[in-house]
Amino acid sequence: MRIISGRYKGKRLSAPKSLPVRPTTDFAKEALFNILNHRIDFSEVSLLELFAGTGNISYEFASRGTKDISCVDADFGCIKFISKTAEELSFPISAIKSDVYKYVASAKGTFDVVFADPPYAFTMEQMESLVQSLFANDWIEQDGMLIIEHTKHIDLSSILNFSEARKYGGSVFSFFQK
Repeated sequence: MRIISGRYKGKRLSAPKSLPVRPTTDFAKEALFNILNHRIDFSEVSLLELFAGTGNISYEFASRGTKDISCVDADFGCIKFISKTAEELSFPISAIKSDVYKYVASAKGTFDVVFADPPYAFTMEQMESLVQSLFANDWIEQDGMLIIEHTKHIDLSSILNFSEARKYGGSVFSFFQK
C-alpha cells in the first residue's frame, strides 16, 4: 500500500501478511480522495476510521494535514501496526482496540468525517444498523459525512441519510449526510 498524496506522497507501507485485512486499492483510494479534495479542507477536519485494518485511509488523511484522527479495529495486530506506523511517521493517530459496535454504542465523540470499511460479508441489515447507530449517537458533525466502503453487491441507497454512491472496480463508496 502507498500514500498517494500530501507530505508522504509515494511512501510505501508494508503491513504484515498475517493481518486479517483487505486494504482499499490504490485505484479506489485515489478516486475517493479526488472527490474529498473538492469537499473538505483536510487540515480542518477530524476523522474516525472504523474497521480500520491497516489504517490506510487514516494515513492518507494524516499525510494531507488532518490533525485529529481516531482508528478503531478489533484486531490487536492491526492496532499494533497502526500505532507503530503513526509513531514512525509522526502522524496524529489514536488507535483504539475495540469491537466497532461496542465502541459506537458506548464511547462519545463527534467527527467531520467517519469512514467505515466493514467486512465485505456484512449484510444489508448490519450496514443499516451501523449507519443508524452512528447518526443516532451523534458521531457525525452537522455538516459532516459518513463514507462506507462496501462490495458492489449491496445497494445502501434505501438507508436514511444516504446521499450518493460511487463505484470503483469491485468497491463502492456510499456517502451519508445529516
